[in-house]
Amino acid sequence: MAITRRTLLKRLAVSGLGAAASTGSLSVFGAPGAARPDVIRIGVAQPATGTPPTFAGSSMAIAHARGWLEDAFKPSGTRIEWLFFKGAGPAVNEAISTNQLDFAMQGDLPAIVARAAGLKTRLILATGVRTNIYIGVPPDSPLKTVADLRGKRVSLFKGTNMHLPALRLLEANGLAEKDLRLLNLDTAGYLAALTTRDIDGAIGAMDILRLRDKGAVRILYSSKNQSPIYTRQSHVLVTDAFASKYPEATQQLVKTAVQAARWASDEKNREDVLRTWARAGTPYEHWKEDYEGEPLRVRLNPNFDPFLVSRYKDATEQAYRLRLSRAKFDVDQWIDPSFLSAALNDLSLQSYWPVYQPNGKILGA
Repeated sequence: MAITRRTLLKRLAVSGLGAAASTGSLSVFGAPGAARPDVIRIGVAQPATGTPPTFAGSSMAIAHARGWLEDAFKPSGTRIEWLFFKGAGPAVNEAISTNQLDFAMQGDLPAIVARAAGLKTRLILATGVRTNIYIGVPPDSPLKTVADLRGKRVSLFKGTNMHLPALRLLEANGLAEKDLRLLNLDTAGYLAALTTRDIDGAIGAMDILRLRDKGAVRILYSSKNQSPIYTRQSHVLVTDAFASKYPEATQQLVKTAVQAARWASDEKNREDVLRTWARAGTPYEHWKEDYEGEPLRVRLNPNFDPFLVSRYKDATEQAYRLRLSRAKFDVDQWIDPSFLSAALNDLSLQSYWPVYQPNGKILGA
């Protein structure tokens, strides 16, 4: 069950987040005298599918599938533990608040809500940015535009990184949340509701393409080839306690993640990337369609460039304005670029990925 803001605040008060986020003996990790964690616990705001469990849509998913983090930490004896959350970002927040995670992959809104509530984390790496959203309606629906959703029963997985870009899109089309009958449904829920026509439309992800292929849904809108302000943003964060206690382990994880992003951003690996993601359940053809015409370097960019920083700042303001979070805070202080900068320098990748302006256009264009 998704954690509420009030519950999160209570747990923060009793959990003592100034203490170490994970236990482990002190021994050599890389440099002499460095503290070594026995285990690194990574939360993923997606349900795991398949055997062995897998997930998709980011360079971290590639690192997981190929066991690169496990390989990087094997010499130190540190174990990598992956934890998956069907409840998405809000469920990840609950796990962080009770000291069950050291790192997490989740979207912007859940992390913003937790940070505003006092959860001490650092954003250290972007992963899975500019992810498209789709709006599906029954194939014979009279609805033609986003504006036509006024007064209709529409599903939205609230509290996730789908929430804010969806509301932003509605606002751009003259609609406020109160103008629709918004129902909070997760992926399985909205796909079922679309199939049975219990809703008039669903704001969701690529999963909607499955129903389209079956003739059960028509795509009313896709953010593909539209303004990137209507796309979803995700990141890797670390608890402040872990980063403070284990800076070298944090650096190693970020370096390995950057290496994974470099490999996954190479166009010669496109087929391998998309087919690896397809193991998590979304058909290869849908990944190919979603990424068609878009360089891998754009979506798999690990940098917090001006575009992504502006997205997080706007999301923080929007969440507070909509009363989804209880406070505003300085996003620049939340983002810790030190680990990523060191990794990029070490790997000579400072200029590999494109840099985008706040308006979503490439710098210098």
